[in-house]
Amino acid sequence: MSEREPAPVALVLVSHSRAIAEGAVDLAGQMAPGVLLLAAGGTDDGGLGTSYDAVEAAVTRAVADGRSAVVLADLGSAVLTAESVLDLADPDVAERVRIADAPFVEGAVAAAVTAHGGADLDRVLAAAEHAGTMFGGDQVRPAAVEAAADDGVVRGAVTLRNPLGLHARPAAIVARMLAAYDAKVRINGANAASVLELMKLGATQGDELTIEVEGPQATEARDALVAAVQEGFGEV
Repeated sequence: MSEREPAPVALVLVSHSRAIAEGAVDLAGQMAPGVLLLAAGGTDDGGLGTSYDAVEAAVTRAVADGRSAVVLADLGSAVLTAESVLDLADPDVAERVRIADAPFVEGAVAAAVTAHGGADLDRVLAAAEHAGTMFGGDQVRPAAVEAAADDGVVRGAVTLRNPLGLHARPAAIVARMLAAYDAKVRINGANAASVLELMKLGATQGDELTIEVEGPQATEARDALVAAVQEGFGEV
């Protein structure tokens, strides 16, 4: 999907605070400019709480033009408001909307980056909910393929040049860029399609990134990733 084509899945961010909802939209939008992100925060008079009308309006706009939508909510009563909206929505609308059981900010970021790559509703929902596995204890990752050197896995290594390391912006660039390739990429063991897994690596300037890639476009994906890292993602 090109930068100018709208993503087929939008996000609705429902918070008890208008500022929190709008801030989360701003943050996720920095990482996924091709995704429609809608804030539905606070009550109609600007107080703390949720507004049925605001959530309904956001959902209606989100699914316009044939889009699907994932809804993320910050607290339980916000989930209840979103569920009420879907309960009373037209069946055509309700079947194209999913409420994610996911952390509000991290889930929004992960879902937005995945949606930016043109993913369908189920994949965007899964990305949001996978964000909830990133907290506490050892990092939970998709099963890696344990492979010998001659098993078709394409490998590479490159030194990270960014002064701030693999922070949110370059991590999002990596995840978006690799979505264009028919390949599964891991960086230092982390799923390169997950912006949160990449950020959790804590890679800093001067660290070596070990790359392992599988799939029909493995070589192309590796070379594109190496080039992007060497160029410093436009930050050096």
